[in-house]
Amino acid sequence: MNAHDAGRAVLTGFLLAATLATGTAAAETGIRFSLDFKFEGPSAPFLLPLDKGYYKAEGLNVTIESSSGSAETIQRVASGAFDMGFADLNALIRTRDASPETPSAIFMVYNRPAYSIVARKSRGISKPKDLEGKTLGAPALDNAYAAWPIFVKANGIDAAKVKIENVGFPVREPMLAAGQVDAITGLSYSTYVDLTDQGVPVDDMIVMRMADYGVDLYGSSIIVNPKFAADHPDAIKGFLRAFLKGLKETVKSPGAAIDSVLKRNDAAKKPTELERLTMAIQDNIVTPEVRASGYGGIDGERFSQAIDQIGMTHKFKGAKPKPGDIFNDSYLPAAAERKFN
Repeated sequence: MNAHDAGRAVLTGFLLAATLATGTAAAETGIRFSLDFKFEGPSAPFLLPLDKGYYKAEGLNVTIESSSGSAETIQRVASGAFDMGFADLNALIRTRDASPETPSAIFMVYNRPAYSIVARKSRGISKPKDLEGKTLGAPALDNAYAAWPIFVKANGIDAAKVKIENVGFPVREPMLAAGQVDAITGLSYSTYVDLTDQGVPVDDMIVMRMADYGVDLYGSSIIVNPKFAADHPDAIKGFLRAFLKGLKETVKSPGAAIDSVLKRNDAAKKPTELERLTMAIQDNIVTPEVRASGYGGIDGERFSQAIDQIGMTHKFKGAKPKPGDIFNDSYLPAAAERKFN
């Protein structure tokens, strides 16, 4: 081969490599993902795969953004502004009743909801019936408060004897800390940790997790925009594989996973966010059902019962939805991959 031919060969190889590199980049599917709240401890399973390149390895270009809550996330994904998100399943069911184009749930992350009643023992509260004669602070749009009628019926509470005070989200915990209300609704891993940060003695708090008191609802799920799902089914499957890998690592080593949260939230304190994450793992993610059946899926019979319970708090405009109307398990990784281990 003469010098001219050799030069042409090098140039051809360079162009081929450039073409392949460009093709690889172009093949990546972009996914804009909305969390259900700020970058806090429970966000770690979503952020860890981003930092470790697990989404990228699936051919995905994922961006993850915080939100003001599940309502915003559902609206974002429904509108197509975001492709996927993480949101409260029961809020999704209620929203779907008003808008059939609501996103589908595709991976159950919180097998049990974090809905809780957090009360002060010094106010004479140690069990659900003790709420009678007391004042409960509850934001009107709080997903935990939406489950209050279920909690009331399951525990034989006379709701007429409980004064409900509509409070804003920002002042909910401070009002309980100041003794302006006797108890509040909230998410256990959020409300409890915030109250301890505000100096409320741990031994003066009781956390009544609604899931321990007859509320059989599921918690929060990964959701997807219907059009995006139809156009990019393989990308969704790839996202869930990467997420599952990150979830398992987070469950095994929460202390390491929390760093993915801290790097995105300058105001976060490691002990606080690690406590939130640990509580979410123990109470909401790794439940007896998950240990037996694996991550991500649902039990059809339990889900049907959960929809029945939602019917106690929400009057469906049309036919009561079936589990398959809400949850699509076709994108889930294989059952063997989802086993708890």
